[in-house]
Amino acid sequence: MHTPLTSDHLLPEIHPRAVPPALLKALKTRFGGQFSTAQALREQHGRDESAFSVPPPDAVVFAESTLDVSDAVKLAAQYKAPVIAFGVGSSLEGHLLAVQGGISIDMSRMSQVLSIHAEDLTVTVQPGVTRKALNEAVKSTGLFFPIDPGADATIGGMAATRASGTNAVRYGTMRENVLALEVVTASGEVIRTGTRAKKSSAGYDLTRLMVGSEGTLGIMTEITTRLYPLPEAVMAAIVSFDSLLDAVNTTIQIIQLGVPIARCELLDANTVRIVNAYAKLNLREGAMLLMEFHGSPAGVQEQVALVQAIADEHHGHAFEWAKTPEERTRLWTARHNAYFAGVQSVPGCRAITTDACVPISRLADALLDSVAQAQASGIAYFMVGHVGDGNFHMGYLIDPTKPEERDTAERLNTQLVQRALKLGGTCTGEHGVGLHKMGFLTDETGAGAVAMMRAIKQALDPDNILNPGKIFHYN
Repeated sequence: MHTPLTSDHLLPEIHPRAVPPALLKALKTRFGGQFSTAQALREQHGRDESAFSVPPPDAVVFAESTLDVSDAVKLAAQYKAPVIAFGVGSSLEGHLLAVQGGISIDMSRMSQVLSIHAEDLTVTVQPGVTRKALNEAVKSTGLFFPIDPGADATIGGMAATRASGTNAVRYGTMRENVLALEVVTASGEVIRTGTRAKKSSAGYDLTRLMVGSEGTLGIMTEITTRLYPLPEAVMAAIVSFDSLLDAVNTTIQIIQLGVPIARCELLDANTVRIVNAYAKLNLREGAMLLMEFHGSPAGVQEQVALVQAIADEHHGHAFEWAKTPEERTRLWTARHNAYFAGVQSVPGCRAITTDACVPISRLADALLDSVAQAQASGIAYFMVGHVGDGNFHMGYLIDPTKPEERDTAERLNTQLVQRALKLGGTCTGEHGVGLHKMGFLTDETGAGAVAMMRAIKQALDPDNILNPGKIFHYN
């Protein structure tokens, strides 16, 4: 099993490749004002929400079309220079960091909703469309896009990392919801995978291969995804518990009884205190479940009654129901701001985040021990969880100038992941591997599976130019 890292081994392996002046000149000639080597822009595109510090890329190209992406990759391929797709920079595991230098391709200007097929419940977008912009574009159709990772991430970035979030317990993740892709390969060729049909048995499933590949196998330039009818009735609720165990057991029973809950989120008492201070709220400072129910009015009432009865059995109290959009927004804003509340609770800190996921029956075993270890360590932390699907996050808040704090956080993270793997879970439920989880991939999948992944990478990207240095080491 992967052993805890010390501060001397926490930096990613940085092996910059020389980007020849001829490539920079060719990119400047082709892209003009869409190309920049300005230090400020390079630094902006060389940082995400992870705790890693890495030198920025050598240049930035602002793509405005599939042709732009294809041409940029073709030019980079001629010189075997790395290319890294960039969305909004909200990734948490170092996915977009230029550990081998190269060119950052900013996809934010590719922000068109290309086609809405409301009758088929599908939409096709460019990768720079954000999830909030997508929902604004489709709201007049009575449909919505349910994947909600919290941050207003781009659809391209969400597909690349196989994101999920608060609604995954009912609507699934990006894996289940992406139907088709347009992808630029390592040679600059443009291919299409999948169709708008609900299912297919035609050949290898290249769509699923690309979803979650973190830009290491191709750069997505169009994404076709599912939409869902807006529910007739929506109700949200919070319920507090005196113990974290009671909150977790309530969640387990809700899922095992098959209640079609749309969202089921957990905050521990420490995190509720942090959120209260950040958002000027007065939520009861105990373990808390935030839930949401979708369906017909009668169906929602039935779900609510059953969940309230389950929570009562586990000593839940201080129920608060939110029926209006404004009330629901207040509750979910508090949940979505938990990360920022945590970071601001310790001025100058950086957050080392985790996202283990386990089978629902083992949730208590994984989560309670992880929280207890964090509390015993003395390190500042927050804990939130998409517990309806067995996924939870610890955020360890460290002073980046104190190696001993980072050592402690990484030790806690390693123990958490090892615990999740022993319980039949995964080291990353939704963030992706990036840089931070590379050491755990072999522990989870086995050396043979990682070797197969490397073989796929070798076949599709023989010069290792697509987001190199991520997921696994590859020479």
